[in-house]
Amino acid sequence: MSDMSSTEWPQDILPKIGLDPYTAVVALSHVGHIDDEALQVAVKSPCVYIGALGSQRNHAKRKERLKAAGITDAEIARIKSPIGIDIGAQSPAEIAVSVMAEVILAV
Repeated sequence: MSDMSSTEWPQDILPKIGLDPYTAVVALSHVGHIDDEALQVAVKSPCVYIGALGSQRNHAKRKERLKAAGITDAEIARIKSPIGIDIGAQSPAEIAVSVMAEVILAV
């Protein structure tokens, strides 16, 4: 495994880490091409949960970019977005709890 303190692109580091049925991948960068690279790797893996932060409008744009990159509709359907259980979260901490609750439900 690579040194986790280094900075690497998602498409480079995720295969090194290894995504298995016990892995959850959540894209949170707010930078489309970075999130897209992570999601393209994740949907090809057996990971238990794949999510991406963003609105429904942003996710619609994301889906179009992923389709253009050759990701299938079935693979795209694995991506949860918007992420998190609707608990009326407002603060970053509340949003984090809502996302982790959704990940736990997926397990």
